[in-house]
Order: sequence, then C-alpha cells, then structure tokens
Amino acid sequence: MNSPLCTRRRATGFTLVELMIATSISGILASIAYPSFSGVLQKVRRTEAMVAMLQLQQAQERWRSGSARYGTLAEVGVASAVPGRHYLLSVVDPSTTGHVAVAQAIEAQARDRARRYLLLGIESGNVSYRSGETEAATNDEQANRKCWNQ
Repeated sequence: MNSPLCTRRRATGFTLVELMIATSISGILASIAYPSFSGVLQKVRRTEAMVAMLQLQQAQERWRSGSARYGTLAEVGVASAVPGRHYLLSVVDPSTTGHVAVAQAIEAQARDRARRYLLLGIESGNVSYRSGETEAATNDEQANRKCWNQ
C-alpha cells in the first residue's frame, strides 16, 4: 500500500538552470539579429527621406513654373522634417537655374554615418545625387549609387 507520506510528487515547471540557459540563448540570438535589423531600419528611413526629397523637387518645379527662381521650403510649402522625423530637410541656394535639397539625418538615424547627409541638386536641368558623412557629401560615385539605389 502506498501511504501519502511515501509517495513523491513529480515537480512541474522549469528549474533555475533551465531558465538561465534559455535566457542566454535568447540574448545571443538577439545580439546576432540586431545589427541586421538596424541596417534594414536605416535603409527604410533613408528611403523615406529620398521620397520626401523627390516630393520637394516636384514642389520646386511647380513653384518655378510660376516664379523666376526656385523657392525656399516655406515658399514651396514643404515641411522641414521628413514624416518619420529622422531627417531634416533644407534648401540651399535657390536660384533661377537650380537649388540643392539637403536631408540631414538626426537622432538614431545619425548613426548611419556614411549617409548622414543626402543631397539632391538641380543645376540648369541637370540632376545630381550625393551623400556623405558631412554636408560636403564627399562619398565616391559608387557609394552614391548604392545609397540612392541607382
């Protein structure tokens, strides 16, 4: 006969060691996946800035069709921040023949050092795409093509 004192119940659940192993494995997998995820996230944000710059370019052409020169952000009616708030837009040197639209990465996006600045230039009907770590946008042609997906 089995008495209640002699029977042993089998414990259910996880031991502390099992929980520590599972947590360690999760941490290792997360540390491997995060760099890939952050790179994709930076590219999505950069694409958002490029779309905003192309919309700015369209607004500039509409403004130029009724004016003697290209306009400032306020004149063409474009906000100074990209909708996701990871880039700031500005227009440099609006003239009768062209302008340069600049998207400057801010906050977390500023970690994308090689593409911190995106420049879309129009001069006498010619379009130029540049990128770089500083406002001088000194990346080489291959890096610019990769950045602008050309």
